[in-house]
Amino acid sequence: MARSKVYVSSNEVPDKAIQVLRSIADVRINPKDGPPARDVLLKEVEDVDGLFCLLTERIDAELMDRAKKLKVVANMAVGYDNINVDEATRRGIIVGNTPGVLTETTADTAFALMLAVARRIVEADNYVRAGKWVVPWTPMMMVGSDVYGKTLGIYGLGRIGLAIARRAKGFNMRLIYYDVIRNEKAEKEMGIEYLPFEDVLRQCDFLSIHVPLLPETRHSVGQKQFALMKKTAFVINNARGPIIDEPALIKALQEKRIAGVGLDVFWHEPIEKNSPLLKMNNVVILPHISSGSIETRIAMAVLAAENIVAALKGEVPPALVNKEVLKRKS
Repeated sequence: MARSKVYVSSNEVPDKAIQVLRSIADVRINPKDGPPARDVLLKEVEDVDGLFCLLTERIDAELMDRAKKLKVVANMAVGYDNINVDEATRRGIIVGNTPGVLTETTADTAFALMLAVARRIVEADNYVRAGKWVVPWTPMMMVGSDVYGKTLGIYGLGRIGLAIARRAKGFNMRLIYYDVIRNEKAEKEMGIEYLPFEDVLRQCDFLSIHVPLLPETRHSVGQKQFALMKKTAFVINNARGPIIDEPALIKALQEKRIAGVGLDVFWHEPIEKNSPLLKMNNVVILPHISSGSIETRIAMAVLAAENIVAALKGEVPPALVNKEVLKRKS
């Protein structure tokens, strides 16, 4: 019996995950650095049963038309806005992702962004490196804002939102949140207060964004929302870039409508070289590294590989996105 074929779109996928795939399939790996060109990807999927991809790849109807044998797509990410899941389900293609394994690491990064932008850590580091620190100590040199004891507004109380809340408890922060689905268990156990989104915006000192990118969340933090916030408030986003209306964010910062922002995600990645955000001292910018610990990236890759292996064996993947596809197959 012929072995299955799997295409891996990145040559940086940890070897541990590749070995999992090779246990049941012949594996072809993109040999070049960075994502494959679109035409290359379309060619590579023509004969594969499984596709191991990153969020940089667009998995749409055009690709599925070319991938006549495709049975499973595994995204090495929690989010899957790069995949047309409805189209995959219609065609009986299984879609997997990597939830859970990156929760704590991503929450660490969000909290690091919060501390960094509030306490001006990056700005102060640059200040020292530029030779501007010439007086030992002055009362108001590089003063920032406290995090301890402030109000944290969490937009989206899923796994990562809850992980942020646990960290914030250690900083004695007041916790408020908005989500389309209330989590009354978390409200009781952790003392988190549910409020309408507008009230979260009005009351928070920090807004930490943890919703998935959906039509209803795209640009859901924009001019109207910034106008409701305190001028001393900070925004943290390491979910997906388009959740924030980026031009509105730039305008809010320029007009001092908010105090600052910590970002790991953007409308365009890499961020455009002429973006005004790059010139602002009250903006901390990371290159989409929220899940970027060695342990977590290995765990993500292995889980994505296990999704493919399970699907090709006729089993239910451990992290299945489109459960509806099982009904089509039964």
